[in-house]
Amino acid sequence: MSQYQKHYLITGGAGFIGSHIINALKEDKDLQLTIIDNFDTFYPRQLKLLNTIGWEKYQNILLLDRSLNDLTSHELAKILPQKVDVIIHLAAKAGVRPSINNPTAYQQTNILGTQMLLDFANETGVPHFVFASSSSVYGVNKNLPWKEEEKLQPISPYAMTKLAGEMAGHVASHLYGLRFIALRFFTVYGPGQRPDLAIHKFIKAIETGQSITMFGDGSTSRDYTYVADIVQGILAAVNYTATPFEIINLGNHYTVSLKELVATIEEITGIKAVIDTHPEQPGDVPHTFADVTKAQRLLNYNPGTKFKDGVQSFYEWFLQNKALLLHA
Repeated sequence: MSQYQKHYLITGGAGFIGSHIINALKEDKDLQLTIIDNFDTFYPRQLKLLNTIGWEKYQNILLLDRSLNDLTSHELAKILPQKVDVIIHLAAKAGVRPSINNPTAYQQTNILGTQMLLDFANETGVPHFVFASSSSVYGVNKNLPWKEEEKLQPISPYAMTKLAGEMAGHVASHLYGLRFIALRFFTVYGPGQRPDLAIHKFIKAIETGQSITMFGDGSTSRDYTYVADIVQGILAAVNYTATPFEIINLGNHYTVSLKELVATIEEITGIKAVIDTHPEQPGDVPHTFADVTKAQRLLNYNPGTKFKDGVQSFYEWFLQNKALLLHA
């Protein structure tokens, strides 16, 4: 009999959002936290290791350096320390633009990897599955803000794989009684953000005297959601039991244009940006904007971080780790 009352399996747990979840849960002595992360070369391994500093002090954290692509459901069951109560599935090949160049790799990880975990849940009796989906599933849709019931028209392979994951979860919920909660994340940012994402890229460029690459005229906009607010929503979804299947937006219900983003970074850093303008990129949607009414109703979700405050928090983290971030 394990000393832990509950066991959470968190895939992608050493990544940006996953590490914030682990840090929110690690003090709970009743929780076994098992992390599967393959430290994908999409960005440098040392940046993910930065997210995990201090975890070695916690006996309830088990970090497995494995790829979902290389595991069967049976093999996964053999390497885990105890029966799983909740799966928080964050692992995925990330990035809209890279997915256009290698759609098969995205399908392998994001669709087949998700199906393997669903098979594992069915075979071992896991009752609860929280899935990280994406606002990208909405595609180009002028009916803003987006409700969960909108018609979905993904325009990138990445977005298609996230929609496929939602539907695979619906099938598993219908056939096997698995509770499956898909959370559509809207442009998550904050300390630890991936280096390929706009806020990180722009601050790194401005701090090193390089130009900022702006795709389009700066009028595109995103619903930027601070990572602590996203974690609040994820943990509420972990505890949600009212219905067997839900798709829920987690956003900030507030849009920021690309021009506004650059102006905010200039204000916080005190440095004027040099802009290098390029045409808009294939696969990028012009706007994202979440209707979070459903999240408020079902999860008591209440994103409270103002955009400038969130960027300030990221900048402070960046300065603290600048030597590593500039040379990784």
